Amino acid sequence: MDHHEHHQHHISRLKKHRNVLYILLALLVLIQTISFVALSSQVSRLDSRLDSTRKDFSNTLKENNDYYQQFIQQLDMHYQKKINELSSTVADQEQSFAQQLSLLKASHEDFSGIISDAIQGVVSVGTEKSAGSGFIMHEDGYIVTNAHVINGAKSIKVVNSDGKSFPAGLVGIDSFYDIALLKVDGKYNILSLSNSDQLQVGKKVIAIGNPYGLSFSVTEGIISAIDRTGPNGKAEYIQTDVSLNPGNSGGPLIDTQGKVVGINNFKVSSAESLGFALESNSLKQVVNKIANSTLIR
Repeated sequence: MDHHEHHQHHISRLKKHRNVLYILLALLVLIQTISFVALSSQVSRLDSRLDSTRKDFSNTLKENNDYYQQFIQQLDMHYQKKINELSSTVADQEQSFAQQLSLLKASHEDFSGIISDAIQGVVSVGTEKSAGSGFIMHEDGYIVTNAHVINGAKSIKVVNSDGKSFPAGLVGIDSFYDIALLKVDGKYNILSLSNSDQLQVGKKVIAIGNPYGLSFSVTEGIISAIDRTGPNGKAEYIQTDVSLNPGNSGGPLIDTQGKVVGINNFKVSSAESLGFALESNSLKQVVNKIANSTLIR
């Protein structure tokens, strides 16, 4: 082989080597491309899974948050209800304790715990013919007394515990029960009626009245009997051993809570400490009938 042929043969071998390199390079590029596509696909799937996981976690967190918020709200409502119930119980106990304290004070001090308040609702009732007692049972100045105290009177005046005198108008009379309803102008302290269905024999009571013109005298006694029959044939009267005298008629019979259990109506003149008062529940019905409205509930 001469030199020229040898050179041609060398060139041919170089071309073959170059072609092999190109093929290897192309294979490498192809492999990298396939690897890149595969990796990109995996990354995309991972990203999708991560996004889905993130959303699931976010939803779970939101659901848990909503649940705990509702749970906390329910706890708040439950404990607020318990607090309200406890507050109500404490208030009731305070009121009950105050009432018991008042009763105890009245019992041990001969009613001095309630007389100062009760006497402000009592009035002396006078006419040109007679004198008696009464008490204010509505803040607008409605006064109840016995009908026989004001029968035939041309003018009526009342005097309160402060010594002030007021003219009174006659609203109406129930002669069957011997009850009269009067009215004066202004606003006043009242005496509340008790539930006479709960009366018990032996309980202490006081009468405040105007015996023989001695205004605002107080006498004490007990309930001797209940449901006694009065002059009208009705068994609606309280028998008491409280000392009643002329002028006590129409005044209140008051229990240890400062409430009116009845209106002093009459006494047996031939006997000592034998007085009678129309019970408060009957009195309420009579007054509302005279007023033609629910004056007392």
